[in-house]
Amino acid sequence: MILRDVEVDGCGGLDVRLEAGRIAEIGAGLAGRGEELDGKGGALIPGLADHHIHLFGLAAQAASVELAGVATAAQFAARIAEAVAGRPPGAWVRVTGYHEAMAGELTRAELDALAPRHRLRVQHQTGALWVLNSLALAALGEGEAPPGFEPETGRLWRGDAWLRGRIGAEPPPLAPIGRQLAAYGITALTDASVTTDADAAGRLAQAVRDGALPQRLTLMSGGALSAPDDGAFAVGPVKVLLDDHDLPDLDEFAGRIAQARAWGRGVAVHCVTAGELAVTLAAFEAAGARAGDRIEHGGVIPAEAVAQLKAMELTVVTQPGFIRERGDRYAAEVPAEEQPDLYRCASLKAAGVPVAGSSDAPYASADPWAAMTAAIDRRTAGGRVIGETERIGPAAALALYLGRPEAPGGPPRRVAVGEPADLCLLAAPLRETLAAPSAGLVRATIQGGRITYSAA
Repeated sequence: MILRDVEVDGCGGLDVRLEAGRIAEIGAGLAGRGEELDGKGGALIPGLADHHIHLFGLAAQAASVELAGVATAAQFAARIAEAVAGRPPGAWVRVTGYHEAMAGELTRAELDALAPRHRLRVQHQTGALWVLNSLALAALGEGEAPPGFEPETGRLWRGDAWLRGRIGAEPPPLAPIGRQLAAYGITALTDASVTTDADAAGRLAQAVRDGALPQRLTLMSGGALSAPDDGAFAVGPVKVLLDDHDLPDLDEFAGRIAQARAWGRGVAVHCVTAGELAVTLAAFEAAGARAGDRIEHGGVIPAEAVAQLKAMELTVVTQPGFIRERGDRYAAEVPAEEQPDLYRCASLKAAGVPVAGSSDAPYASADPWAAMTAAIDRRTAGGRVIGETERIGPAAALALYLGRPEAPGGPPRRVAVGEPADLCLLAAPLRETLAAPSAGLVRATIQGGRITYSAA
């Protein structure tokens, strides 16, 4: 394939030849036969990488009732009523994106009142908690339950795999999200699910082989995991999932890090709160951190912790999109003096801490261009600014999504001879694109030299 009339590194009017899945030649007026794609002067950049996503959860969202835009108890009740209307009694209804600001602390009793004839389960916005009504609980049957199960309240903490097994639901199709992610210009994904086991990894690998997931795939897991011989996925760090209300003993935490080292893997720790970050830094100090170990989210990073992150050579994989999507709630609930600690970016980069971008989808939008905009302007959906000093420039925002999956936050990939032909063709020069980032400017996505998305 030859891409005609594209901009590369600010230089327009170039052609790029792709051969055997790699960039073979870059120049003006390249001769050759084969498939051609007219770039019409648009920028050609490396394909984007989402360094923290949950693929099965994102796929399941298509069959779920989302609570976007819900702010009051009345609106929540109306959304549930709309969801159950027309569904036969006893049908399962899956609702996602709940937060206490909508209608307070939920229990089975509140859900019974809203949906007395349907099996209702509601997931908290964090993904850590499910609340089930009585019909849903009865459908789970008898037997051993996980430690986080509270049948009297209908609450289930960190029990996704157990819940799926009891319900008996088939995993949702991955092809629709594979297409959507390709339309965003994404060519690399790191699934950050702690629950990934051999079965889940096998399903994801098959989706890659079948083309349902055209992106290059890296998988985290909480336990041992081996990469397949055909390279359908690479093995990433061991995921350590923390909950602020049940933080692990320091020796236990250090033991998890030691186990990851025995497997020859790095460590990625879920850190949303200041307490989770403090325990994580103490564990890394005790067990030893190494370059490439990761802080996932960095939801709250106190100023005094920035130097520790740098000293330990830890990478922060953050989600600027949360500022856009949840920022108005942060502005209302987080003291003004602590708001600069939320999802830091500029201060980390200035201190020399590697920073990478990601979505955490389905818990936020999978659109990286919307997240770039949030990193640039730090504006909430309501127009407020959260952490103005954490703003970064457009080129730096794009670079958050250009790191290699094995080294997020490292030097951004480039369009250069010999590099993999995992590319994103834009409808305008890069400077124009970055002035107003938008997924609508993605004209084509190329994976291994093959077009996986075209806007034409």
